[in-house]
Amino acid sequence: MKRVIFLVMVALLAMLILVPMGVAQEGTVMTASPTPPAGQVPPSGGPAILLPAAALLLGSGILTYAILRRR
Repeated sequence: MKRVIFLVMVALLAMLILVPMGVAQEGTVMTASPTPPAGQVPPSGGPAILLPAAALLLGSGILTYAILRRR
């Protein structure tokens, strides 16, 4: 069981390092553009962040369950 927990932690750490780089490669290069009119929010990452966030949340939940079940 310790090996599984270690493997999950290594996978989560690798995701934390590699996912932002993968998401950044999909996006376009930001250039200097005029600022949006007052009161409007500039476009942000949008739904591209949902998959990594869901994977991290699910992984941490599984890991927490595994740790708490062992005690």
